[in-house]
Amino acid sequence: MAVIVKPLITEKSSRLSEKLNQFAFVVDKDASKPEIIKEIEAMYGVEVTDISTMVVRGKRKFRLTKAGYVNGKKSNYKKAIVSLKDDQTIDFYESV
Repeated sequence: MAVIVKPLITEKSSRLSEKLNQFAFVVDKDASKPEIIKEIEAMYGVEVTDISTMVVRGKRKFRLTKAGYVNGKKSNYKKAIVSLKDDQTIDFYESV
């Protein structure tokens, strides 16, 4: 089972990485904080100092079609915000 699903790259997470050296990831819903820390340290070769996790509720979506309204919902997901040591960083764009 993969603990880390993907890095979360948004405007807010970019600001966090620049100012506070914090990085956001979408993680598995059943993953615990020690599992997330271990996985990030192994994947990126950095040292994690702090972690916060939260479950983000999926947004409801509505669309008007010829047949009428179509209701839907995006999936819930778990987000982890990880703080690193001051001299360390993660570059998500290095392979692009």
